[in-house]
Amino acid sequence: MEIDMEKEPITVSGLQNLKSELEDLKNVKRPKIVEAIAEARSHGDLKENAEYHAAKEQQALIESRVIAINDIIARANVIDVTKIENNGKVVFGSTVKVQDLETDKKISYRLVGQDEADIKKNLIFFKSPIGKALIGKNKGEMIIVNTPSGERNFEILEVEYI
Repeated sequence: MEIDMEKEPITVSGLQNLKSELEDLKNVKRPKIVEAIAEARSHGDLKENAEYHAAKEQQALIESRVIAINDIIARANVIDVTKIENNGKVVFGSTVKVQDLETDKKISYRLVGQDEADIKKNLIFFKSPIGKALIGKNKGEMIIVNTPSGERNFEILEVEYI
């Protein structure tokens, strides 16, 4: 596995969420899985013990996520947009209200790091097609985004640094 030593941009809330998840993994989930493994071991023959194998698999997933979170935190470049002067330019961490010019639908996106991205919450990865089209643009500009479903045109209505 190649380790990317590049700094990873992350929002303040994104870093807090990662730290909370890490605490939960270390202090809640890890002890529970150790207990489950001990319980499964007490049932005897480990070759035929599905509970034991499932618990060991869960333990491996928890440990790999702990390593991944520690790596992200170590490389985190925390960007607090509330401390940047808002000049209407779309930057990492900003919230951008756009209007789809075909449907007239208005939607807000927040540009975030890869680990924070969640389209259901309108948190989009800044290197995604929409993210790349928005970064560096200004309020009032039109952008064209090539998406899997075809070309889409947006107008940037507002840029907030919240």
